[in-house]
Amino acid sequence: MVEEKIIFYHSKMKIRCFFPSRLRKKHFISSLSSLLVICALLLLCLKVTVKNSVIVEQYGTTAGYDDVEPPHRYNIDCNAIYNMDPAEVGKSLVIRKQGVVWEQDESLINLTSNCPRYLRSRGYGTVQVSEEEQAFPLAYSLVVHKSAFMVDKILRAVYTPNNIYCIHYDLKSSELFKEAMEGLARCLPNVFIASKLETVMYASISRLKADLNCLSDLMGSEVKWRYVINLCGQDFPLRSNIELVADLKKLQGGNMMETSRPSKYKKQRFSFHHKLQNAAFEYIQMPVKTDKAKEPPPRGIQMFIGSAYFADVTDLMSKTRLVKWSYLEGPLYPTCTGKHVRSVCIYGAGELYWLMNYGSWFANKVDPKSLSSVWRRN
Repeated sequence: MVEEKIIFYHSKMKIRCFFPSRLRKKHFISSLSSLLVICALLLLCLKVTVKNSVIVEQYGTTAGYDDVEPPHRYNIDCNAIYNMDPAEVGKSLVIRKQGVVWEQDESLINLTSNCPRYLRSRGYGTVQVSEEEQAFPLAYSLVVHKSAFMVDKILRAVYTPNNIYCIHYDLKSSELFKEAMEGLARCLPNVFIASKLETVMYASISRLKADLNCLSDLMGSEVKWRYVINLCGQDFPLRSNIELVADLKKLQGGNMMETSRPSKYKKQRFSFHHKLQNAAFEYIQMPVKTDKAKEPPPRGIQMFIGSAYFADVTDLMSKTRLVKWSYLEGPLYPTCTGKHVRSVCIYGAGELYWLMNYGSWFANKVDPKSLSSVWRRN
């Protein structure tokens, strides 16, 4: 019988495997196929890890339930990315395209069921505050509706023990998400859930009410905060707390709130009645214009439009929140290197240098895989 030969090439090494017969060749191929199936099943098992025993970080790490390890960072050089090194930016783009085991809200519930373990795993005991920060406490309003671990990371990034934090979660959020938020408030003494909660509909008055509810609670807080900053669940700080304090002191008691003259389209928002209709995305409903006109503003008041985000007690130079809109890329800022969701850029590692040097305090929206590098720069 003619001896058959199969040669496998792996990298620069050449491995020769000889099969004296067709039968052995078929047996080898069958065994190899079985091995590949087993490997695929093992990978699938890793993807659906038991939620009660494993915590899956957004940075890609898994930590045991009873032995929580420090957050993992991808094997990339954040300083090189900040300096726009092509090789390192390219590596980050490859990582971004890789599949990620996203965390479940239940994992944070499990972690916060033991507050000492949670505080230790997040490094809350290592937070240090300068005398300047101690004398200038800040308040935060966080209006959130999903991704408990993302909220956890935002909270940890802006946290100091002398600040005060109000979390407003959407009443239509999942029960697991609500429980995870309650867990955060239970473990951190200066974090609380808003006393009145709203069912938040995108671009409707309920979004404003959510912040007002937190503001009302913060007004009654024993913490004598100097300024309140409101965030959503996809914002991330670009400045440390001491840098924010220094910038806010320069306002000398003034506010930083964005306002502008409304476009023809925006004028319709206050010139016509709107009603909520079902929407084909996560907010379920959103306001839609009707043909019923409203009365004009009394006494000829000139109407201006604002923004949902502010630093209370903006002009075009507002520092509060940096958003990159797809239709303004090019004339006002570089093209998005990440992806777009409803015309908003989801920042990737390629935006790191621009983000850190633009001068804004917070970025919206940030790819979770980029958080490690932003965290390191802060």
